[in-house]
Amino acid sequence: MTWNPFKKTTDEQPAEQDEPAASKESGAKITEGKGRPTPKRKEAQARNLRPLVPKDRQASAKAAKQRIRAKEDAEYEAMQNGDVRHMPKSEQLPWRVYIRDYVDARYNLGEFFIPVIVVMMVVMMVFSSRSPQAVIVLTILMYAYLFAVIIDIVVMWHKLKKKLVAKFGDRAVARGSRSCMYAWSRSIQIRRWRLPKPTSPKRGNWPD
Repeated sequence: MTWNPFKKTTDEQPAEQDEPAASKESGAKITEGKGRPTPKRKEAQARNLRPLVPKDRQASAKAAKQRIRAKEDAEYEAMQNGDVRHMPKSEQLPWRVYIRDYVDARYNLGEFFIPVIVVMMVVMMVFSSRSPQAVIVLTILMYAYLFAVIIDIVVMWHKLKKKLVAKFGDRAVARGSRSCMYAWSRSIQIRRWRLPKPTSPKRGNWPD
């Protein structure tokens, strides 16, 4: 067989063809060594995402209502026991604590306003056909008591307002504070039925 220098030997061709195969085998070994291909970023993020809306909405709403009810029960119990730290935030304001103590320390004409008015209305209905004069007298007494209550509330708020401004500043009597309404609404309630409960069992213990 004659030798041709321009013709490639058959031994060189398999060597060149084996290189891609070797690279494939090495790549396969790397993949097999890792155990799994590297996940894409979207796939990884999808696994970490949690649904914003719970699957069982009814159970979630029921649990939320139970939490709200438990919080309200704890606040109501705190108002009965006088635990200011666990009362609603509006009742924890220092000027509201002062208002409660001030109103509870004084004798308020309007404390029995609601029961007195109810009794008078019932009596007037009973005597409306029997004795019209008695109805007129009761009506005059009812309005007189109402005006006396209003005057008493005005006097109370005039004194209390000065003390609140001197102790807590103008923010305690600002329109958004609703301190005036808070004071007079408490003054027309029967003392033992007030919430939060009075801190002192007797009248006359004025706040500092």
